[in-house]
Amino acid sequence: MKKLKKRSFTPIYENAQKIVLSRTKSRMRYSPKKKQLYAGIPYRVRELLLKNEIVGEHIGEIKSGSLTVEEAIHGHKHHSDVVDKAPMTITEIVAYLDSFIQALHTSNEKVKKMGEKMPEIGKRRDTHAIVWKAYHDLVVKTLYPWDQEYIQRMPPRRKDDSIFLAVASYRDENCLQTLTQAYKNARYPEKLFVGLVQQNCEKDCVSGVLDADGKVENVDPDEDCFVKFCESKLGRPHCAEERVRFFSIPETEALGPYAARYFGSKLWHGEQWYMQIDSHMSFAKEWDSKSIQMLQKAPSEKPVISHYPPPDGFDFEKEKNTPPMRICGAEFATSEIESQILRLSDCFNYDVKKLDIPRFAPFIAAGYFVTNSDFLRDVPYDPFLPYIFMGEEIIMSARLWTSGYDIFSPSDTIVSHVYVREHQPKFWEIIRRVFGSGVHNPLQSLILERVKYLVGYPEAARDEIREKSILTAVEQYGLGNVRSLVEYLDMAGLDMGRKETVPTGWCHKGVPPKGFEKHASLYT
Repeated sequence: MKKLKKRSFTPIYENAQKIVLSRTKSRMRYSPKKKQLYAGIPYRVRELLLKNEIVGEHIGEIKSGSLTVEEAIHGHKHHSDVVDKAPMTITEIVAYLDSFIQALHTSNEKVKKMGEKMPEIGKRRDTHAIVWKAYHDLVVKTLYPWDQEYIQRMPPRRKDDSIFLAVASYRDENCLQTLTQAYKNARYPEKLFVGLVQQNCEKDCVSGVLDADGKVENVDPDEDCFVKFCESKLGRPHCAEERVRFFSIPETEALGPYAARYFGSKLWHGEQWYMQIDSHMSFAKEWDSKSIQMLQKAPSEKPVISHYPPPDGFDFEKEKNTPPMRICGAEFATSEIESQILRLSDCFNYDVKKLDIPRFAPFIAAGYFVTNSDFLRDVPYDPFLPYIFMGEEIIMSARLWTSGYDIFSPSDTIVSHVYVREHQPKFWEIIRRVFGSGVHNPLQSLILERVKYLVGYPEAARDEIREKSILTAVEQYGLGNVRSLVEYLDMAGLDMGRKETVPTGWCHKGVPPKGFEKHASLYT
């Protein structure tokens, strides 16, 4: 079979692919023909791309907490005016996000060179704060203003049973199988649109950590999941019809799974339903139609279906009459490096009887959920949460529930998950290679203050947080106003002050929580 060239898949990626190829050849420096590349992009976005500058002289006030980003940009606290412009195209979106990644590379290189010129920088205990400052200042000047305009220009949600599958991949050998199974096992593959964010190593690659001494080995560059899928007999027609959207991030600029999901959400373009998964999943037959049926049967106008899927090797056909696993509990992490963040637990087969109606649940798992795509407007992903591996599940659960979304466990098991990827690369390992050892854990702890502030940790109250920039634009990516945080914590059985979880009873029994008793007859 004739091998496809990376630039020949679909016209929609032409400008973005040129930028990616230019970045590869010039080690992240802009091409001399930069303006020419952006010639077809609207003026405002082109100016953002060329200047990478919005807030400028207000950075000091924003970092001190005396001025919000909204006030600096718009002159007032909340900017909710509707922009009378057409939705951004995928070409515009990919081009802008790629320019941000290029700017991030430049910023990271400055931090690295600072450490090389002044070795004491690399040994300082606050190196993580320098990394955060560089990222924060870049986002305030570039990505945040762009994101606010993007949100206002989002395309309308279609009513055609289309599904957007958001896939975040970090050097994952299972990515190709995941895409292949998703399309192969879909009942209506022509209605399936994938947004793949691929974070790969392309040269000078090493393995994941192999032993307790930190041993690594030189390895070949990672397989390009997008190219391989689009070259395949199954994938070629879907790529030709632009059903597979793609954004590439070099391994050295990887920002963690939540940030990858942020970028993936921008590849959505009006599909009716939104499903988020990891890149190491298997699918049941007709998983797409079953997902929609579950959402339609759930007793809610805004349902979210989620759980921890069973491990890889699960026999979907054999277990089709077995009640799915449900998440009912959580626990506060006890190790110092985990910053007492809440972690989900207690995912079991609680039920004897399998029902067609999804049962209520208190938490959303990041590796698998499906919902109404309107949530992207109501609960947009937060660009100020880079470098975290934990914390995304509790913040998404709280934000969605307080915004009026009801959480359910699936009534059918439609995906399984590869949980053990021993010796495979992890994103925090590249943080160590880029910025030095001992940076990731305190960096993550610093950024998790934003999550802890939003979900009510007393020690993360606004007056208690020393680094005020952690709360930049927190109102724009905060809790909803349909239900209160107090109500959510009570429903989920969480005591943030004492760091204790309280068994609620209702989830384990499979009945609705307090306030939803009118649906009790559905679960008898």
